[in-house]
Order: sequence, then C-alpha cells, then structure tokens
Amino acid sequence: MEQYIMKGGNPLVGEVNISGAKNAALGILAAAIMTDEDVLIDNLPDVRDINVLLEAIAEIGATVERIDSHTVRINAGKIKEVSVDDEFIRKIRASYYFIGALLGKYKSAEVPLPGGCNIGSRPIDQHLKGFKALGAKVDIVKGSVVAHAIDLVGSHIYLDVVSVGATINIMMAAALAEGQTILENVAKEPHVVDVANFLNSMGANIKGAGTDVIRIKGVTKLHGTEYSVIPDQIEAGTFMCAAAATRGDITVKNVIPKHLEAISAKLAEIGCEIVEFDDAVRVVGKPKQHSTNIKTLPYPGFPTDMQPQMAVTLALAEGTSMVTESIFENRFKYVDELARMGGSIKVEGNVAVIDGVKNFTGAQVEAPDLRAGAALVIAGLAADGYTVVDEIGYIQRGYEQFEKKLQSLGAVIEKVDSEKEARKFQFRVG
Repeated sequence: MEQYIMKGGNPLVGEVNISGAKNAALGILAAAIMTDEDVLIDNLPDVRDINVLLEAIAEIGATVERIDSHTVRINAGKIKEVSVDDEFIRKIRASYYFIGALLGKYKSAEVPLPGGCNIGSRPIDQHLKGFKALGAKVDIVKGSVVAHAIDLVGSHIYLDVVSVGATINIMMAAALAEGQTILENVAKEPHVVDVANFLNSMGANIKGAGTDVIRIKGVTKLHGTEYSVIPDQIEAGTFMCAAAATRGDITVKNVIPKHLEAISAKLAEIGCEIVEFDDAVRVVGKPKQHSTNIKTLPYPGFPTDMQPQMAVTLALAEGTSMVTESIFENRFKYVDELARMGGSIKVEGNVAVIDGVKNFTGAQVEAPDLRAGAALVIAGLAADGYTVVDEIGYIQRGYEQFEKKLQSLGAVIEKVDSEKEARKFQFRVG
C-alpha cells in the first residue's frame, strides 16, 4: 500500500507551478460530450479523478485521445449509451455531471449515484429539482439517477442552498433546453465560471456566471472548441499554507491571484508576508505567527477545501484560533490524526478550537480524505522527525505529482509502497 514518508523540519523554499483546476476540469470534461464535434482541452491536471472520468467517457462510446498528460481531444459523435454504469465511476463525486450533459444532449441519462470523499452528507436534491423544473422525469432506481424528457424547456429555478454541483449540472442541461432559464442563488466559484465559459466557447448562451443569477438562452446544438482549464486555487492554497507552516518562502506560479484572496487575507492576518504578481503569489512564513478565526463559506468566502490545511497552519501559531466549518459536517476527521503529532485541537459540533503549539513531532497518520490528507503532509513537513501518511490514494485524487513538487521545494519526502522502502528512506536520510 502506497504511503508518503517524510522527514520534517526543512522550510520549503522556491517556486512551484500550479496545475489546472480539478473541479473545473471535471465539469468541462463532462460538458465536452455535449457536441458531436472535436473538443480539445488543455491544462488538465494529471490526477486520478480526471483519469477515471476520461475512462468513463470512453466507456459510453466517445473517442478519447490523450495528446499528452495535460491535453485531451474528445469526440462524442458516436456515443451510443446514455447509461453510465461502471463500478469505478461511483468513486468520484463528479460522475453526476454526466446527468446534466447527457440529459441536455440526448434528453435521457442513467448515472450511478456518486461517491468521492466521505466528508459528510452531500445530497443531490437540488440537481434533481433543477432537472424536473426543466421538464425531465427523474427517478432513483437501484442506486442510479434515471432521467428522461421529451423536451427540456427553460424555467425559473431558485436553489434552496448554494451548490456548485447543482449550478454546473443544471447549467449544462439548460444550455440545450428550449427558451430561457433563470438560475438564482447559484454558486459563484471560479470553476462555475470556467464551465460556463467553456460552454459559451461551444456556442451556448450563458450570462451572469460568477454572480447570484445566471441567465441561459437555450440553443439547438453546440459545436467543437479548444479550451484551457483555469489554475487550481486549492492546490495553490495548499502550497501557500505549506510555506506558512514550515516557515518557508514559496512563490506559487500559474495562478489567478483574485481567486486566492480569501486565503491570502488569512495568511496575512497571522503574520505571513504576501506578495501578489500578475499570475503568481509569494508567501513568506515568519518565525512568529499568531492566531486568527476562520469560517468556511461559499466563494468568495474562505473555501471549505482549504480548511484542514489552514487548521494545520494555525495549530503551529501562537494563541487560540477558532475554525467554524459551515459547509460539510465531517470535515474535522484529521483532528485525531494531528493529535498524534502533538496538535491541540478540540472539536465541538462544527467548531474547532485550536491552541497553538511550538512544534509537531513525527508520527504514523492516515489520510481520511483528499484535503485532510494534504494537510497531514504539511504537518509532517513541519514536524520534528519522521512522519508516515497512509491512504494517500485520497491525495492522488486531486494533487498532481504532489511529492515531486514538494521535493523541488526542498522537502525530504518520498512515495513508498513497502516497509523495506520506508526503512531504506530512513537509512539514506539519517
């Protein structure tokens, strides 16, 4: 079983290039099957979730040509199957985007209910409400969403809760519905905007993405396009926190600084030096960093996907910090693992009270999910001694060549898959 093993205590220093946004790419890849013409997508992150989704797209009959690890050409002209039924597709949350894409193009879809990280209840009722409002009949049959429509017709839809997945899914279906759809109380995340821009580059008519109200005029068909995925704000934020936690100096490159403002603001509050460039952000950690309070909120608020990484950073800052998780209820599962390393965090309901400690000590810990796994790696790199992180398959779902990028910044870390390799690492590092 693969693990990360690391020896902590080195400040991370240097430059790191950020990959394409996983969450944008998942929506864009699903939307790519909505035309019969060639679609070329580049700046794809080479991570497990993306590769699984591409396999699923090939499985239903589309031609998928990997030009290189970050570029793919998709032609969905020969899709014969509106039923996505593959065991591995259940493992990724974004499989539900096939519903909106297939329903929009073929007026029919059958897709297994999604999996992904176990970070709490993530119902898809808002997705289904949207499809029904557009005129589809939707049922759950043997663990799959089955949706059919004679015609999709534009509608006025108000989301009861702000949902990135529902916003993107309904937007895809509505792009090929008759008439106008008005979507209110929608998610404003950068990846929602990126999927809207991608659909528009295929001939859709979507206005207002990035605001509370999206207006979609349905078109009869979409055409081929070439498109580049935006940079990943969460990967960027993870390296920013790594700079702060290890008291390092990292310039994250190939980013959109505006997307990182909530993270930059909190790191500045605790005492880090933040320098913004056109397409890069430099974070300089300081020997003394102090506490602050954080509440996760939909964009442009502090992202829930950055909460564990920021909590690890605050656990090494002077004073008492409070982190309120308002999006997912199971997002504090890393706290017990961090306690093994000397972290002092008490969780009451959806609030974590963090008493800063001077340092962590290395331990064997287990990644409970994608972002918490990355946070535990940051903790290990800041700790005294050796840390082993198990269950790194979660981390590989969303971070491209994580250990290699960390190594380029001076981290003493390796991916190993046996006790023997781990012992060799320790012997070599000393």
